[in-house]
Amino acid sequence: MSEPSPNNPAPAEDAESEPRPGRVRKPIGWSTIIIAVLVAVSAGLVWRRDGTVGVLEILTHDLSLFGGILPRVLAGCLLGAFISEILPHEKVSRSLGPKSGLMGLLIGTAFGAILPGGPFTAYPVASALLAVGADFGATIAMVVSWTLIGYGRAVAWEIPIMGTDFTLWRILISLPLPVLAGALGRFVYVRIYPQPAAKDDEN
Repeated sequence: MSEPSPNNPAPAEDAESEPRPGRVRKPIGWSTIIIAVLVAVSAGLVWRRDGTVGVLEILTHDLSLFGGILPRVLAGCLLGAFISEILPHEKVSRSLGPKSGLMGLLIGTAFGAILPGGPFTAYPVASALLAVGADFGATIAMVVSWTLIGYGRAVAWEIPIMGTDFTLWRILISLPLPVLAGALGRFVYVRIYPQPAAKDDEN
Protein backbone atom coordinates (compact mmCIF):
# COMPACT_ATOMS: atom_id res chain seq x y z
CA MET A 1 0.00 0.00 0.00
CA SER A 2 1.44 3.37 -0.99
CA GLU A 3 2.07 6.05 1.60
CA PRO A 4 -0.11 9.17 1.31
CA SER A 5 1.71 12.17 -0.11
CA PRO A 6 2.16 15.20 2.21
CA ASN A 7 0.51 17.29 -0.50
CA ASN A 8 -2.42 14.88 -0.70
CA PRO A 9 -3.22 13.92 2.89
CA ALA A 10 -5.12 10.76 3.54
CA PRO A 11 -8.86 11.35 3.62
CA ALA A 12 -10.53 11.52 7.01
CA GLU A 13 -13.10 8.95 7.93
CA ASP A 14 -16.01 11.34 7.83
CA ALA A 15 -17.56 13.18 4.95
CA GLU A 16 -16.03 16.51 5.96
CA SER A 17 -12.84 15.69 4.05
CA GLU A 18 -14.63 14.99 0.77
CA PRO A 19 -13.26 17.20 -2.01
CA ARG A 20 -15.41 20.23 -2.48
CA PRO A 21 -16.99 20.75 -5.88
CA GLY A 22 -15.91 23.86 -7.68
CA ARG A 23 -12.45 24.01 -6.06
CA VAL A 24 -10.60 23.17 -9.27
CA ARG A 25 -9.05 26.34 -10.68
CA LYS A 26 -8.90 26.72 -14.45
CA PRO A 27 -6.01 28.72 -15.89
CA ILE A 28 -8.40 30.65 -18.14
CA GLY A 29 -12.01 30.98 -17.06
CA TRP A 30 -14.94 33.11 -18.10
CA SER A 31 -13.93 35.89 -15.73
CA THR A 32 -10.49 36.09 -17.39
CA ILE A 33 -12.05 36.18 -20.86
CA ILE A 34 -14.53 38.91 -19.86
CA ILE A 35 -11.77 41.04 -18.28
CA ALA A 36 -9.57 40.56 -21.39
CA VAL A 37 -12.41 41.73 -23.64
CA LEU A 38 -13.04 44.77 -21.43
CA VAL A 39 -9.30 45.60 -21.47
CA ALA A 40 -9.21 45.33 -25.28
CA VAL A 41 -12.27 47.55 -25.68
CA SER A 42 -10.90 50.12 -23.21
CA ALA A 43 -7.50 50.13 -24.94
CA GLY A 44 -9.22 50.69 -28.27
CA LEU A 45 -11.16 53.67 -26.89
CA VAL A 46 -7.96 55.18 -25.42
CA TRP A 47 -6.10 54.62 -28.71
CA ARG A 48 -8.90 56.30 -30.64
CA ARG A 49 -8.76 59.36 -28.36
CA ASP A 50 -5.05 59.63 -27.44
CA GLY A 51 -3.32 57.50 -30.05
CA THR A 52 -0.49 55.02 -29.50
CA VAL A 53 1.29 57.37 -27.08
CA GLY A 54 -1.68 57.33 -24.69
CA VAL A 55 -1.90 53.54 -24.75
CA LEU A 56 1.86 53.12 -24.19
CA GLU A 57 1.82 55.58 -21.29
CA ILE A 58 -0.89 53.61 -19.49
CA LEU A 59 0.77 50.31 -20.34
CA THR A 60 4.14 51.45 -18.94
CA HIS A 61 2.60 52.79 -15.74
CA ASP A 62 0.55 49.65 -15.09
CA LEU A 63 3.43 47.28 -15.85
CA SER A 64 5.43 49.15 -13.20
CA LEU A 65 2.49 48.84 -10.78
CA PHE A 66 2.18 45.12 -11.58
CA GLY A 67 5.88 44.61 -10.87
CA GLY A 68 5.46 46.22 -7.45
CA ILE A 69 2.44 44.12 -6.55
CA LEU A 70 3.77 40.81 -7.84
CA PRO A 71 6.12 40.08 -4.87
CA ARG A 72 3.24 40.57 -2.43
CA VAL A 73 0.98 38.30 -4.47
CA LEU A 74 3.68 35.62 -4.50
CA ALA A 75 4.26 36.04 -0.75
CA GLY A 76 0.53 35.69 -0.08
CA CYS A 77 0.25 32.55 -2.23
CA LEU A 78 3.28 31.01 -0.51
CA LEU A 79 1.83 31.93 2.89
CA GLY A 80 -1.41 30.15 2.07
CA ALA A 81 0.43 27.09 0.74
CA PHE A 82 2.67 26.80 3.81
CA ILE A 83 -0.23 27.33 6.22
CA SER A 84 -2.24 24.59 4.52
CA GLU A 85 0.68 22.22 5.17
CA ILE A 86 1.27 23.32 8.76
CA LEU A 87 -2.27 23.44 10.13
CA PRO A 88 -3.51 20.18 11.64
CA HIS A 89 -6.36 19.07 9.40
CA GLU A 90 -8.33 17.22 12.07
CA LYS A 91 -8.25 20.14 14.53
CA VAL A 92 -9.24 22.66 11.84
CA SER A 93 -12.05 20.39 10.67
CA ARG A 94 -13.24 19.96 14.25
CA SER A 95 -13.05 23.71 15.06
CA LEU A 96 -14.17 25.19 11.73
CA GLY A 97 -15.74 22.28 9.86
CA PRO A 98 -19.40 21.72 8.94
CA LYS A 99 -20.14 20.21 12.36
CA SER A 100 -18.53 23.03 14.34
CA GLY A 101 -21.88 24.81 14.68
CA LEU A 102 -22.10 28.30 16.13
CA MET A 103 -18.69 27.96 17.77
CA GLY A 104 -17.06 27.50 14.36
CA LEU A 105 -18.69 30.68 13.09
CA LEU A 106 -17.55 32.58 16.18
CA ILE A 107 -14.00 31.28 15.82
CA GLY A 108 -13.98 32.29 12.15
CA THR A 109 -15.28 35.74 13.09
CA ALA A 110 -12.65 36.21 15.80
CA PHE A 111 -9.86 35.00 13.52
CA GLY A 112 -10.92 37.37 10.74
CA ALA A 113 -11.07 40.30 13.17
CA ILE A 114 -7.46 39.85 14.31
CA LEU A 115 -6.01 38.70 10.96
CA PRO A 116 -3.39 41.29 9.94
CA GLY A 117 -2.43 42.34 6.44
CA GLY A 118 -4.29 43.09 3.25
CA PRO A 119 -5.98 40.90 0.64
CA PHE A 120 -2.62 39.37 -0.26
CA THR A 121 -2.65 37.76 3.18
CA ALA A 122 -6.34 37.26 3.97
CA TYR A 123 -7.45 35.42 0.85
CA PRO A 124 -4.56 32.92 0.70
CA VAL A 125 -5.14 32.17 4.40
CA ALA A 126 -8.87 31.70 3.75
CA SER A 127 -8.09 29.38 0.85
CA ALA A 128 -5.68 27.42 3.06
CA LEU A 129 -8.37 27.01 5.73
CA LEU A 130 -10.78 25.64 3.13
CA ALA A 131 -8.11 23.20 1.98
CA VAL A 132 -7.51 21.80 5.47
CA GLY A 133 -11.09 21.25 6.56
CA ALA A 134 -12.85 24.55 7.29
CA ASP A 135 -16.30 24.77 5.76
CA PHE A 136 -17.76 27.57 3.65
CA GLY A 137 -19.69 29.04 6.58
CA ALA A 138 -16.74 29.51 8.92
CA THR A 139 -14.55 30.76 6.07
CA ILE A 140 -17.19 33.25 4.96
CA ALA A 141 -17.47 34.45 8.58
CA MET A 142 -13.70 34.92 8.63
CA VAL A 143 -13.56 36.88 5.37
CA VAL A 144 -16.56 39.07 6.25
CA SER A 145 -15.12 39.73 9.71
CA TRP A 146 -11.75 40.65 8.20
CA THR A 147 -13.55 43.00 5.80
CA LEU A 148 -15.86 44.66 8.31
CA ILE A 149 -14.05 44.49 11.62
CA GLY A 150 -10.32 44.02 10.84
CA TYR A 151 -8.54 45.77 13.71
CA GLY A 152 -5.51 46.69 11.57
CA ARG A 153 -7.43 49.07 9.32
CA ALA A 154 -9.43 50.38 12.27
CA VAL A 155 -6.31 51.30 14.26
CA ALA A 156 -4.27 52.57 11.32
CA TRP A 157 -6.94 54.49 9.42
CA GLU A 158 -10.41 54.63 10.90
CA ILE A 159 -9.73 55.80 14.46
CA PRO A 160 -7.33 58.62 13.43
CA ILE A 161 -9.71 59.88 10.72
CA MET A 162 -13.21 59.04 11.99
CA GLY A 163 -12.62 59.03 15.74
CA THR A 164 -12.82 56.40 18.47
CA ASP A 165 -16.57 56.68 19.11
CA PHE A 166 -17.47 56.15 15.46
CA THR A 167 -15.11 53.17 15.13
CA LEU A 168 -16.35 51.45 18.30
CA TRP A 169 -20.01 51.86 17.34
CA ARG A 170 -19.32 50.74 13.77
CA ILE A 171 -17.55 47.60 15.03
CA LEU A 172 -20.27 46.91 17.61
CA ILE A 173 -23.01 47.15 14.96
CA SER A 174 -21.00 45.03 12.52
CA LEU A 175 -20.30 42.22 15.00
CA PRO A 176 -23.36 40.04 14.19
CA LEU A 177 -22.91 40.31 10.42
CA PRO A 178 -20.01 37.83 9.95
CA VAL A 179 -21.86 35.19 11.98
CA LEU A 180 -25.07 35.75 10.01
CA ALA A 181 -23.20 35.65 6.69
CA GLY A 182 -21.41 32.47 7.73
CA ALA A 183 -24.66 30.80 8.82
CA LEU A 184 -26.30 31.76 5.52
CA GLY A 185 -23.28 30.52 3.55
CA ARG A 186 -23.35 27.19 5.41
CA PHE A 187 -27.13 26.89 4.84
CA VAL A 188 -26.81 27.53 1.09
CA TYR A 189 -23.67 25.45 0.58
CA VAL A 190 -25.00 22.22 2.06
CA ARG A 191 -28.03 22.47 -0.22
CA ILE A 192 -26.05 23.14 -3.39
CA TYR A 193 -23.34 20.57 -2.59
CA PRO A 194 -24.93 17.93 -0.32
CA GLN A 195 -22.31 15.77 1.35
CA PRO A 196 -22.63 11.97 1.24
CA ALA A 197 -23.64 10.40 4.52
CA ALA A 198 -20.76 9.41 6.79
CA LYS A 199 -20.27 5.72 7.53
CA ASP A 200 -21.06 6.26 11.20
CA ASP A 201 -24.35 7.92 10.26
CA GLU A 202 -25.37 4.98 8.10
CA ASN A 203 -24.99 2.46 10.93
